[in-house]
Amino acid sequence: METMEKLEKKLFNEDVMTLDTYIMFKLKEITERLKPDLIARNRAPISLSMGAPTAAPPKELIDRLKEVLTEDGIHLYSIPKGEAFFRKAVAQRMKNRFGVDMDPDKEIFSLMGSKEGIANLVRFLITPKHEIKEKDVILVPDPGYASYLQFIKCSGGYAYPIPLTKENDYKPDMEEVWNNLIKDGFKPENVKAMIINFPNNPLGASTTKEYVKSVIDFCKKHEILLISDAAYCDLYFDEKEKPFSVFELEGAKDIAVEFFSFSKPYAITGWRLGWVCGNSTIIQRFGKGKSTIDNGIFKALQKACAEILNSKAGDDYIEESNKNYAKKQAIMVKGFKELGWPIDEKNVPHTTFYLWLPIPPRYDSAFKFCQDVLEKSGVVLVPGNAFGAHGEGYFRLSFVCSDEQLQEVIDRFKADGFSFN
Repeated sequence: METMEKLEKKLFNEDVMTLDTYIMFKLKEITERLKPDLIARNRAPISLSMGAPTAAPPKELIDRLKEVLTEDGIHLYSIPKGEAFFRKAVAQRMKNRFGVDMDPDKEIFSLMGSKEGIANLVRFLITPKHEIKEKDVILVPDPGYASYLQFIKCSGGYAYPIPLTKENDYKPDMEEVWNNLIKDGFKPENVKAMIINFPNNPLGASTTKEYVKSVIDFCKKHEILLISDAAYCDLYFDEKEKPFSVFELEGAKDIAVEFFSFSKPYAITGWRLGWVCGNSTIIQRFGKGKSTIDNGIFKALQKACAEILNSKAGDDYIEESNKNYAKKQAIMVKGFKELGWPIDEKNVPHTTFYLWLPIPPRYDSAFKFCQDVLEKSGVVLVPGNAFGAHGEGYFRLSFVCSDEQLQEVIDRFKADGFSFN
């Protein structure tokens, strides 16, 4: 065993050696270990941790995939940037959904899900360095998607936090962040990019066009890349909070790329398909890197998804899904208010399928609260500090399971004494 540990340290770089299992998979492991005892106590696990739809995908999408499986040449290699029909469908979707024009040959590139795309872009941007203050820097939201930190860390870079708080209305002053970065000893010339994620995971918060325009101007001023993660752009249930693309704003194409995913809107998280679009120079350079890694995505998958993307069936499916999420959110808001949580319904975001709530004041650790809830009630929550230091004191829940299970969560909290006060 000791020999293998030495070999492991010898083989893997220092940054990779510091990585831990991704929080969602770690929670799954813990839950599996506790499962027999929880079942014996009539507290079979209910997972509110994973950000993944549990509904079936659109029937039309599945049927079309079955049909194209028999087409000649469908099982042969594709190309890394995606088949022409796929990229044209994406360009049409960008026009239909956001009113923006994208060149399917130069400004769009296919991905095996947006997570893979962001991870590879980060790796292409960063030149690994040993000393922390010498590292290339990427600005990341805090709280933010936990994988951002891991992408950057294992690429040899440094993730500098952008605080998202109630106090700054989740619209931090980026010049203040920039000045703090310099005060902390990081070199401005080493800052490569800034990641934004609206609607946000884990907060569920959306933002305004005015704020994003200020971010675009900030990135242009400091000559850094703006990376917009728009994975949740189709998950909304109030037209007043309808998410938008950064490319609806002037100057975005000069400095930005934006990532999209089929996973959330069409409930096909396991199929792994998405795209990145934006600045042609960045997209083309990204493509050269990607061409050394994979040979593209299964053509049948591209074909079926390209057809659902601009179809009435696809739009109807998204609309119906969002109505269901609105109902589920209402169940959870009502239930947690009954349990004493200080929820102002006027300020509850109407995007994504997440709720971001404070831990009860008798707890001083989000991890301890989530641990107690899991061990006693069998409900899997995510401690807020898993998403960054500014997440301490909060927890995230996903309302993607059945309405009956969501109500069961509230009932268990009541029975097991988990109130806010």
